[in-house]
Amino acid sequence: MDRKRCTLKLLVQPSRGLVDEMFIILVQKAPSGFQLTVHALHKCEDGHSWEAFGHYTADTIGTVNVSEDPSLGGTYSGVEQMGLLWSLRPVPGSKPGLRLRKMNVQIPMEVTISVYQGHQTEGFMDQVPLASVVVERWYMAPGVSRIPITEDRLSATLFLPPGPGPFPGLLDLWGGGGQLVEYRASLLASHGIASLALDYLTAKIIMETGKMVDLQYFEKAYKILEQHPQVHGSSIGMLGLSLGTSITLKMAVYSEVMKLRCAVCISGSHVQPVDGSMEDILKHFNKNADRTRVSEENEFIWRDLLLPVPSDLAFKVDMGRLKCPLLVVVGEDDQNWPASESAMDMKEMMEQAGNSHLLTVLSYPNAGHLIEPPYTPHARASLFRSMATREKMMALWGGETAAHSLAQEDAWRKLLVFLRENLYSGTNPGTPSLSHL
Repeated sequence: MDRKRCTLKLLVQPSRGLVDEMFIILVQKAPSGFQLTVHALHKCEDGHSWEAFGHYTADTIGTVNVSEDPSLGGTYSGVEQMGLLWSLRPVPGSKPGLRLRKMNVQIPMEVTISVYQGHQTEGFMDQVPLASVVVERWYMAPGVSRIPITEDRLSATLFLPPGPGPFPGLLDLWGGGGQLVEYRASLLASHGIASLALDYLTAKIIMETGKMVDLQYFEKAYKILEQHPQVHGSSIGMLGLSLGTSITLKMAVYSEVMKLRCAVCISGSHVQPVDGSMEDILKHFNKNADRTRVSEENEFIWRDLLLPVPSDLAFKVDMGRLKCPLLVVVGEDDQNWPASESAMDMKEMMEQAGNSHLLTVLSYPNAGHLIEPPYTPHARASLFRSMATREKMMALWGGETAAHSLAQEDAWRKLLVFLRENLYSGTNPGTPSLSHL
């Protein structure tokens, strides 16, 4: 096709939205039966570039609708409205072990959507596209406040929804990689929940004292939420992923300070020394380091470190004592934690104790460990720095890209419903949108 005669039109709506919001991609005014590639490119804050692409054929009126038409190949196939985001992968030649994570939530994730002639698989950067649109994907809706928290020597960030409140609150814990990770908390605030992202492994107080935080550290974070004038102090929940689930379950069952309205545990376990400190929990995990397996690609598999699930209540949280609703999210191909086995044991314990009505388990076949907000690109393995040795290694998280992405989308939708039902006492608040901008 002669480029000079090409009047092809590309529309993406909304071109500015929250990261968990779907968009519609329309290609119009192409020749009937025209073969084309729709391509997505994102340059993240660490300088690495990611891409995804699908192969399409224009219909008789010269249109491709990515929401309705199947991709015939590329980084995803079939009808996948958001395939151009969830199948993003490092561009050829990138270093191995990359994982796409948003660092500065105050600026959007920018994605360039382009159309190229023909069904192509490489060399996109060397060509001029037929059309391009830059899309903004935000973690913070308009009006969300970001407030760094340092009181009580905490390393945390509070995200408040727009308006005077009071809002329900949530304590948000990530896993064994440490650092202050803000993107999930900011997105939850965009959905009306005051969310406190907490660093508990690499916090400033740890760097200063050389000692792990104690369990009171988490109670102090809870108190910050409980006493905040824009937070409803009796409607606070807790969300943990991976190692964060260990703390979430311990505090939910045993803390006399934290009166949680509900808890969410993603890809974790209740196995730990119940009377142990933060340091004891990590030591307990590491004592079975000899059970580490290594894949053919030299990726570390740690799921066996907590197996078999013990019968001794000294080494697992007594789930029969749980008094608040609990949502457990499991990837059945989790190669990092024994999340499936742990969920089964938790269910058994709660059935025996008569409180299983509090438990909801979402279990996803072929999903891995890193179950994140929807359309986050799947990382089957990535570089990980061990908290014990500070050594970098390749960790195998598991999961198959399409199935894992479906799990992320479904789990996030159900997680938001669960939080609203349990934190809002039956009301269903409206959620901010960026579409009007």
